[in-house]
Amino acid sequence: MEQEILKERKETIYRFICDELYVPMKMREIAMVLNIPRPQQKELKEVLDALLAEGRVEITPKGKYHKVEGNYLTGIFTAHPRGFGFVTVEGEEADIFIPEAHVNGALHRDTVQVSLDADGSRGKSAKNGGRRREGTVVKVISRGISQMVCTYQDNETFGFAVPDDPKFGRDIFIPVERSKGAVTGHKVVVELTDFGGKDKKPEGKVTEILGHINDPGVDILSVVRAYELPEGFPERVLKQAERVAKDVSAADMEGRMDLRDWQTVTIDGEDAKDLDDAITLTREGEHYKLGVHIADVTNYVQEHSALDVEALKRGTSVYLVDRVIPMLPHRLSNGICSLNAGEDRLALSCIMTIDRKGNVTDHVIAGTVVRVDSRMSYTSVKKILLDHDEEECRKYEALVPMFEQMRELAEILRKKRMSRGSIDFDFPETKIILDGEGRPVRIEPYERNVATKIIEDFMLIANETVAEDFFWQELPFIYRTHDNPDTEKIRKLSTFINNFGYSIRVGQEEIHPKELQKLLEKIGDTPEEALISRLTLRSMKQAKYSTEGTGHFGLAASCYCHFTSPIRRYPDLQIHRIIKDNLRGRMNAEKIAHYEGILPEVAKHSSETERRADEAERETEKLKKVEYMEQHIGEVFGGVISGVTEWGFFVELPSTVEGLVHVTALEGDYFRYDANAYELVGEATGKRYKLGQKIRVKVERTDRILRTIDFKVEEEE
Repeated sequence: MEQEILKERKETIYRFICDELYVPMKMREIAMVLNIPRPQQKELKEVLDALLAEGRVEITPKGKYHKVEGNYLTGIFTAHPRGFGFVTVEGEEADIFIPEAHVNGALHRDTVQVSLDADGSRGKSAKNGGRRREGTVVKVISRGISQMVCTYQDNETFGFAVPDDPKFGRDIFIPVERSKGAVTGHKVVVELTDFGGKDKKPEGKVTEILGHINDPGVDILSVVRAYELPEGFPERVLKQAERVAKDVSAADMEGRMDLRDWQTVTIDGEDAKDLDDAITLTREGEHYKLGVHIADVTNYVQEHSALDVEALKRGTSVYLVDRVIPMLPHRLSNGICSLNAGEDRLALSCIMTIDRKGNVTDHVIAGTVVRVDSRMSYTSVKKILLDHDEEECRKYEALVPMFEQMRELAEILRKKRMSRGSIDFDFPETKIILDGEGRPVRIEPYERNVATKIIEDFMLIANETVAEDFFWQELPFIYRTHDNPDTEKIRKLSTFINNFGYSIRVGQEEIHPKELQKLLEKIGDTPEEALISRLTLRSMKQAKYSTEGTGHFGLAASCYCHFTSPIRRYPDLQIHRIIKDNLRGRMNAEKIAHYEGILPEVAKHSSETERRADEAERETEKLKKVEYMEQHIGEVFGGVISGVTEWGFFVELPSTVEGLVHVTALEGDYFRYDANAYELVGEATGKRYKLGQKIRVKVERTDRILRTIDFKVEEEE
């Protein structure tokens, strides 16, 4: 509500400045014209500051406000290591390309004001043959990065810090008295004190020395700092977790459905410790009764408490290759909020009646008490259902009939989901195994099996059922949304898969998810499956959290949410709070207004922290893959060309390690990039390197700082 009021005030004052402010005025003069009394002038200042931050008004050296003249847009600058960049404007689909000569001192993640060319474009895009907007940075409104992780280089009387993020693109000058005693090879955190200019390097000071680049654990710690991921919890949060983590009492159970006599299991990975979902299943005639029971974390994490504030700040748990940075302290996530076998636990349950066609004919969402009978692993359930392992079947004899029914129901639900067009990306994922010093020793596949798919199917139907329930109640809520993909990206994908003899039907405005599902079915068990699956995924938009239930393209669902992981995702925790307020009759007008006021920011922040976690996780994986390939320099591997650019092509190995064959390493010809066919073509020989082509490469070199792997072509397969 406050955000809406601020937005209205901003627009009112902005219209006044644009339409009636013929000469620049100071704030008090604007207040007098608008008849704003002195007590409310603080709010006027906030509005003017917001308009300044957005680049919609300017202020003179004498403190007078006026309208920004010209065709300007404001957005976030994303730099490229090669000097150019792009500006993303909120609410606009296409980025604005900024040539290197027109960057004008903007640095990665800065908020900038951009002027467009007269026609909004300049020339043709080399990549898509169409016209794209280009512009010039005319003003840096605010800096996006104030500190960063760097590798220090000592030059006796001064030093340079080389940023880990190549997008920053410039070394940072460090006066010796501000180096904190760092030496060459130290990983350091640098705070920028001067952002420099066109002919002047940025300047900074070392605030923390993380250790030497070769010290165990420093590489991952550098990523943690670079993404500003939280580490330890504040003392007040830990103390609160200790206070609230009490055993379930009779008072806690009052008013809840008692499901402790239902046959209940958890099914997770062997090393999982935070068990936040449990399953019950029975069959009654032609109907299944599926219970998905989720730990009631909100019973222990009250709104506005220290625990809640910290959980919202973190947004999500982060799973790096050598550690987990949890959203909640272990005292909760591995203790009272974990559905441990044999323990009474509080839960929120979605109990669904499902017919033989996979339709949810009835459901109940309720606060419950559960007691898990057995903590099962994916491996163990697979042994029972697929391998029919005698020892395992004997050990869990009482549970085997329920597991058989689980497989039946999961197959029914999956078939129904697929029939409507849900897309199932089933390409191989890998797990990087580290030794005690944090060095990668193996990269092995992480395979989905019958048990992982059962849990996926049951969580999906619970999330969908909860989302639909609240959508039709028209109550404030946080949905998981996934917009239709950009048509141009799908057309590019269509061009690429034609190289393999596949096709997809693209309409004038959009593609139906069923078309992509059919494509993935056709490529199943083919050599190009992993590659096409990944490129298809890259062609789609990112899923996000939203207060509007606009549907989920990838799942072909009209309504979807995240309900099943409140231990590790804040939106799930927030949804549980909404559900409980509704169940307890507290969803009055005041409560609705409260949620309408806070949920847009919760959704936005949760989407941002999720993206940050994803990027950090990918970065640590990339880092360890580079370190792993250091041990294999000179060795030859078979792979597939996974990307082609004007400067070379990328090759992906079966282990999912990806490296670059630089165009300068291609001998015997001059190779030209054909953007329409995604190929490098030899001008004299006509030799081609294209997406999906099998090839053998030798590992030439690796670079831990840049996190790159260079290959050289040995022979085509």
